[in-house]
Amino acid sequence: MSPAGPVLVPTLEVESALAAACGPGERIVVGIDEVGRGALAGPVTLGACAVRAVDGEIAPLPAGVRDSKRLSARRREALVEPIRESALAVATGWASAAEIDEAGIMTALTRAALRALDALELPDGARIDAILLDGDADVLTPALVSRGGHVPRVALQVSADRDCASVAAASVVAKVARDAHMVALDEELPAYGWAGNKGYGSAAHREAIDALGASDHHRRSWRLGSAPAPTGVPAPAPVRASVRVQAPVRQAPLTGVLWDDPDPGTGVEERE
Repeated sequence: MSPAGPVLVPTLEVESALAAACGPGERIVVGIDEVGRGALAGPVTLGACAVRAVDGEIAPLPAGVRDSKRLSARRREALVEPIRESALAVATGWASAAEIDEAGIMTALTRAALRALDALELPDGARIDAILLDGDADVLTPALVSRGGHVPRVALQVSADRDCASVAAASVVAKVARDAHMVALDEELPAYGWAGNKGYGSAAHREAIDALGASDHHRRSWRLGSAPAPTGVPAPAPVRASVRVQAPVRQAPLTGVLWDDPDPGTGVEERE
């Protein structure tokens, strides 16, 4: 047992119950989870993992699947292919930093979730019966209804990334994909240290923003640097030169958050 207590093993019990509630026969349940909501730079990434239930029974996902924050980077990477092989389908959806600034984080997360659902390669004629989300507020159903057509049942489960295997698998797929994206961006702009901090607000990352300004990949509507900007100071233009700039004012905290991640702009890094 670790000092933090026992590591809980996620199961497919909630997914099986959801499938059974949709009726007998073959049903498809999709677990969704996000990565990157609390970062200062880079996109938010939504993972989706579809599983097939037949009369409530679901084939197991790989042993070792956990909430991505409870796994090492090496273990997460090793799980991606087994997850793809055992799940019915997996996919990711993305929303860029610019989209987060333009639409707000919650709208960006919803759009990314819809994109992940659309990217799932399901068998011909198959449709999603239920979607399992981590959290306690449903902001996905209104978006699904507005699109018309079949609307899957949306179920909410607090700590689903810890307890529900499909959501944990989705978190792993999303985390590995986003980390790789941030490493690629680090090759373009190494001064911000994104290969290490993955866009989260480490002290070194904030200091680099103070010195260099915000890049095109930063969420410029958030508090980015090491100190708040004085009242009335506009957000700096994206720069790459060594110019001292003030940081933009942080946006107000969110309420009713569906995806359970650090608040925007706080810079709390995800645990490896």
